[in-house]
Amino acid sequence: MEIQKKMESNLLKQGERLDDLQLGGLGLIQDPDKFCFGVDAVLLSDFAKVRQGETVLDMGTGNGIIPVLLAGKTEGKHFTGLEIQADTAEMAQRSVRYNHLEDRVEIVTGDIKEAATIFKPAFFDVITTNPPYMLAEHGLRNPDDRKAIARHEVLCTLDDILRESMRLLQDKGRFYMIHRPFRLTEILTKMSQYKIEPKRIQFVHPYLDKEPTMVLVEGMRGAKPRVKIEPPLIMYSRDGGLRMENGYGHTGASCIIQI
Repeated sequence: MEIQKKMESNLLKQGERLDDLQLGGLGLIQDPDKFCFGVDAVLLSDFAKVRQGETVLDMGTGNGIIPVLLAGKTEGKHFTGLEIQADTAEMAQRSVRYNHLEDRVEIVTGDIKEAATIFKPAFFDVITTNPPYMLAEHGLRNPDDRKAIARHEVLCTLDDILRESMRLLQDKGRFYMIHRPFRLTEILTKMSQYKIEPKRIQFVHPYLDKEPTMVLVEGMRGAKPRVKIEPPLIMYSRDGGLRMENGYGHTGASCIIQI
């Protein structure tokens, strides 16, 4: 315990905290004054299918939550997180060290728009992304640039993500994304344009009787058109508890507890 506390103190900077991911002892370093991960990252890590020995790229990885969760949940061979903000990428690297995942997880500082020049084309089996949901001109931006980058298409667009994913995925490689339902028509149309055929869709509802607030989409590079609609995922019960069940009553994403 004393060794663990010493390690935490060496990795944490002023204002940062270590969050327990409730997954095999994994933790994640976050700064509450910056943009922290939400339930959407957890949902995406559950929705993405990573097989034994596969290589995975997470575009716009932020604090590295998705590569860390996938490393804990799957038997994938290697996970790479790409993040444009150098200090955020550095924080993610410290989380990798805390979890002793250096052999399986790598955080790279770089621009999504240049991903196909940073990495070897047609290299990855799986690409995941939890991108900015809002168009750059849509709504009021948070004056905090970090939060604006996370929420609005300031530094990259949906086209940038899909174009680079098309170049980096192997043939029949899989693409996983969480987004907002109001952009679903655009998402599906552009995925097909970039030869990433939509294969699986799941809507996420806050309550059973409410409209979905998120949508999970799986695509496959070079596949034939055929899409499956999964049972909806219901996040909360009416008593305010975390429900995390799909429409058939099966438990979905695991819970995250902050400490």
